[in-house]
Amino acid sequence: MMKKMSMSTSKTSLVLFLCQIISALDVPLDSKLLEELSQPPTITQQSPKDYIVDPRENIVIQCEAKGKPPPSFSWTRNGTHFDIDKDAQVTMKPNSGTLVINIMNGGKAEAYEGVYQCTARNERGAAVSNNIVIRPSRSPLWTKEKLEPNHVREGDSLVLHCRPPVGLPPPIIFWMDNAFQRLPQSERVSQGLNGDLYFSNVQPEDTREDYICYARFNHTQTIQQKQPISVKVFSMDSLNDTIAANLSDTDIYGAKPVTERQPVLLTPTGSTSTKVELRGNVLLLECIAAGLPTPVIRWIKEGGELPANRTFFENFKKTLKIIDVSEADSGNYKCIARNALGSVHHVISVTVKAAPYWITAPRNLVLSPGEDGTLICRANGSPKPSISWLANGVPIAIAPEDPSRKVDGDTIIFSHVQERSSAVYQCNASNEYGYLLANAFVNVLAEPPRILTPANKLYQVIADSPALLDCAYFGSPKPEIEWFKGVKGSILRGNEYVFHDNGTLEIPVAQKSNAGTYTCVARNELGKIQNEVQLEIKDPTMIIKQPEYKVIQRYGQVSFECIIKHDSTLLPTVTWLKDNDELPDDERFLVGKDNLTIMNVTDKDDGTYTCIVNTTLDSVSASAVLTVVARPNPPFDLELTGQLERSIDLSWIPGDENNSPITSFVVEFEDALHEPGVWRYQTEVPGTQTMAQLKLSPYVNYSFRVIAVNRIGRSQPSEPSEQYLTKSASPDENPANVQGIGSEPDNLVITWEPLKGFQSNGPGLQYKVSWRQKDVDDEWTSVIVANVSKYIVSGTPTFVPYEVKVQALNDLGYAPEPSEVIGHSGEDLPMVAPGNVQVHVINSTLAKVHWDPVPLKSVRGHLQGYKVYYWKVQSLSRRSRRHIEKKILTFRGNKTFGMLPGLEPYSSYKLNVRVVNGKGEGPASPDKVFKTPEGVPSSPSFLKITNPTLDSLTLEWGSPTHPNGVLTSYTLKFQPINNTHELGPLVEIRIPANESSLILKNLNYSTRYKFYFNAQTSVGSGSQITEEAVTIMDEAGILRPAVGAGKGYSEILFATSPVMHTVRPTFYKVQPLYPRIRNVTTAAAETYANISWEYEGPDHANFYVEYGVAGSKEDWKKEIVNGSRSFFVLKGLTPGTAYKVRVGAEGLSGFRSSEDVFETGPAMASRQVDIATQGWFIGLMCAVALLILILLIVCFIRRNKGGKYPVKEKEDAHADPEIQPMKEDDGTFGEYSDAEDHKPLKKGSRTPSDRTVKKEDSDDSLVDYGEGVNGQFNEDGSFIGQYSGKKEKEPAEGNESSEAPSPVNAMNSFV
Repeated sequence: MMKKMSMSTSKTSLVLFLCQIISALDVPLDSKLLEELSQPPTITQQSPKDYIVDPRENIVIQCEAKGKPPPSFSWTRNGTHFDIDKDAQVTMKPNSGTLVINIMNGGKAEAYEGVYQCTARNERGAAVSNNIVIRPSRSPLWTKEKLEPNHVREGDSLVLHCRPPVGLPPPIIFWMDNAFQRLPQSERVSQGLNGDLYFSNVQPEDTREDYICYARFNHTQTIQQKQPISVKVFSMDSLNDTIAANLSDTDIYGAKPVTERQPVLLTPTGSTSTKVELRGNVLLLECIAAGLPTPVIRWIKEGGELPANRTFFENFKKTLKIIDVSEADSGNYKCIARNALGSVHHVISVTVKAAPYWITAPRNLVLSPGEDGTLICRANGSPKPSISWLANGVPIAIAPEDPSRKVDGDTIIFSHVQERSSAVYQCNASNEYGYLLANAFVNVLAEPPRILTPANKLYQVIADSPALLDCAYFGSPKPEIEWFKGVKGSILRGNEYVFHDNGTLEIPVAQKSNAGTYTCVARNELGKIQNEVQLEIKDPTMIIKQPEYKVIQRYGQVSFECIIKHDSTLLPTVTWLKDNDELPDDERFLVGKDNLTIMNVTDKDDGTYTCIVNTTLDSVSASAVLTVVARPNPPFDLELTGQLERSIDLSWIPGDENNSPITSFVVEFEDALHEPGVWRYQTEVPGTQTMAQLKLSPYVNYSFRVIAVNRIGRSQPSEPSEQYLTKSASPDENPANVQGIGSEPDNLVITWEPLKGFQSNGPGLQYKVSWRQKDVDDEWTSVIVANVSKYIVSGTPTFVPYEVKVQALNDLGYAPEPSEVIGHSGEDLPMVAPGNVQVHVINSTLAKVHWDPVPLKSVRGHLQGYKVYYWKVQSLSRRSRRHIEKKILTFRGNKTFGMLPGLEPYSSYKLNVRVVNGKGEGPASPDKVFKTPEGVPSSPSFLKITNPTLDSLTLEWGSPTHPNGVLTSYTLKFQPINNTHELGPLVEIRIPANESSLILKNLNYSTRYKFYFNAQTSVGSGSQITEEAVTIMDEAGILRPAVGAGKGYSEILFATSPVMHTVRPTFYKVQPLYPRIRNVTTAAAETYANISWEYEGPDHANFYVEYGVAGSKEDWKKEIVNGSRSFFVLKGLTPGTAYKVRVGAEGLSGFRSSEDVFETGPAMASRQVDIATQGWFIGLMCAVALLILILLIVCFIRRNKGGKYPVKEKEDAHADPEIQPMKEDDGTFGEYSDAEDHKPLKKGSRTPSDRTVKKEDSDDSLVDYGEGVNGQFNEDGSFIGQYSGKKEKEPAEGNESSEAPSPVNAMNSFV
């Protein structure tokens, strides 16, 4: 155990020692290496040179040293060997040189006073400690003395001496009273450096009997107390009373009152003194002066300045303190004491001496055999110190000789050292003020090379940064270092590498190409060793979007972005700082992945925000400033100056602008006399101005306030200023907006805008109202009224002009003469209607009306214009009366004509004209009748195309809603449209006006036609209505001969009927012009789905179905539909899967339906045995199939024997020779024998999209799966349903009968 402790101690010692090496051979701080290398002793810890100990406690004298092998310790006391084994009170700590002297068990500290020195020794040398002087501390008692009371006259100076006992170390002095309260000190009363209490002049309040001086001895933690000192101060008043009682009147004035005195120094005495201080200590200079009034002390340095940053004044400037003094602080320091009566000064000559201090302390040397070295020991001091050398604690003069060393004053030179040259040398520098002792060893080692950097160490650096590859080595002699790249690489040389003395290889700018394996080789004459390291180059971390400067309003929200890019193998950490410190612990700060958000921003959030990104290899940062702005704080300290009758100066101090400059100040005022609590705008000044000269009105009790304005908004108003009441005066202005308007035919109402309260200029505000009739030689009539806003003059003629004026006055006089205003007395209704009313009809919808003006005298008021009343009496075409709705047009001013727009053609109208004034309308002129001519009609109300056949279409229409005249005829135009949407030749037919339907015959089969239809009057044609329709395809697929074939139409035959059909035919739904696939429906089972759709467009389209798994990005799967059917079965689907499906047409680029989504049924759990493969099941199915076949044969035979269903009977009763179902074998007309109207056709329930019924059809028809496009699937996947189309049964006109469900009708039902 002891051995382990010794080895540990040795390691620590060597580490501390090697930190100081600056020799030719550097020893790395490698723990394994240090365990193996020998080292001379080094003192690592020792007690102070002057060691004052507590006599009540054990004395511990420290001495710790390190070395290899561990050193042994010995002590000297007062220059002779100290044998600790002979003193039972003294022990040495294990593995240490520290002495412990046992005082607490009977020893006395005084017996161990002396000078101690420790020596640490091993086979490589001996190191010694400083001379440690041991002295026990002392705290003696005060000597007994008799203290007389101090009787002092008021104003005199006084010194209370402390004279503490001499202790070790010296005590700390302070003055207190009996209650242990420190006595107050001031410029007048203060404690000196020697502990005495100085009074520059005493005052009556200084009288007390408990001035006590205390001495505190810190080492022993004791306080000694001097006996209390009594001070009694006699004032001059009490002294005069005493003298007056004992002396005659002639001598009463002998006692003088307190007199002032010029300063006198209490300490130091005389005019000059000297002071010696040691370098590095604190210089304390003191001057305390007596005088009345109390003098003030000032310090100067003659011929120089007091040192800045090291000079301090204490004790009310009576003490000058300069810390860390040096020789440059030597000189004369003058203190000057001054009061009102004069001054006194004292010069202190300061000399700074110096105990020895190091210039170059000797440093340890580690040398290889045969190397050279030097130990240098240079010190300075005042006076200059002497240098002496010791070797292993022995003066070098008497130490064993070493041929390799040579002493030259403060230097020892070593040449061609050998291992026996190892030793510890001591340098002693001393003068009269102290000494310095330093140990430095010379350690001669012979060691083969060693590489201390771990093998295969991995270095990671950022690209474009320096790469430092370590090769820490040791060897003696010093090894040579070489670097190689790769296993078989050549030695590295060149400018792209830097080779450091400590073996480190530096690549100043590392690139990706520099990555790899590097080999370090170390060799000296004793051997060779190598080591490999790895270098990886990483991409630098970058902030690709830095935070930006933000200006945000208070209580807003702000966000800083910090988006980074980094090497994928490095893990970055992002830290946000505010003003280079951590973010406040506030939930308003939200740190996201790449941003910082601050909610509810306050003024405290103003500052610089920094985003720091750290990885293990690099660090980057970016900063942005956040400026929080707000409305400014209100101004304050409003002050009124320069008060005059009509002006005053207002000044203020602006409040905080809150980071947004103040642009202006708004000044408002309150009139506490007339409008208390109401603040009105006074003026506005620029934001750089803090004063405004304000114009005032008389008789106003003003208060002012100021509002600051910046870009954010307006501040709160400032506190109001003091009130200022202006003097009264006569009004400066008269009421505004004076008017004279009569309210009745016999009066004149004079109104005005009353003056505001602050405009009255004084008490007793009234108005003088004056008027007279214009253009009549009348005098002014005046009346004085109270503070009102109108006056009514009665008994005036109707609507005559008056001159009116209103003048303000108050108790101090009248306002200036007011200006005159022209008014009129009251109006009355006009007396005369306009005459000579004439109407000129311009066209069918516009007429112009003329009239003669009414004489102005008959208007009896202000002429405002004329009103024309007009209304439609009846339409000339329909001869039907309706509710009369009068319309009014107003023509402003003195106009004599006007235009009447928006009239209905071919109608009868009446109108009259009236004059209008301010009172109302006058009488109407006689009604004037006029008529509008015919116009063109509106479009027909509707156009319907019904009953499409192979070669005919039926058209029906309604007459125009507004015929605007007598209809003369209709015009029908139509033209064919081919599959490419091109228009063919246009055919025009004129139809009589009394017709409402038309049958077009001899049209081409399966052809789309476009129709244009309009009506005519004698004036012209009206707007047209258009429609499109298609004839159906020939049922047998055989074209009928047609005239004009190839031109898009044949010879057209048509017939009209005089009236509308009484029976409405079935309407044909016209196909749209552009193709479309719609109503895609799906019915899914477990592994298949039926897809059906509706198609409208060109004939002979070839369809395909595309499908895929819903949500998948895979390409669509495509299935071609056989023929032009509108259904398909998708097979081989996965159970329980969602699919997407759409339908398209070949040849129509990009033409597809919208997508539909369906889901197949869930998979049924399979059994171990497939029932379909069992023999009994196959036999059963065959038997069932045979029974069904027999049943079908029986039904067929019964049917052929004449059995008819109800539908057949109906067809026999109402046979239509033109429309009969075709037989499937030869296409001729035959008997249709379906069971009922809504049963499906035998060969498919739908016709192809080209609207033909073909004989041949796909074997895969809807008969196999169900009926109709709107059918549904059962849960087992079977198809059920009925036709989606409905067949209307209507009574036919003439010999027409109800149609049987022929293929054509079945086709139409699906449109």
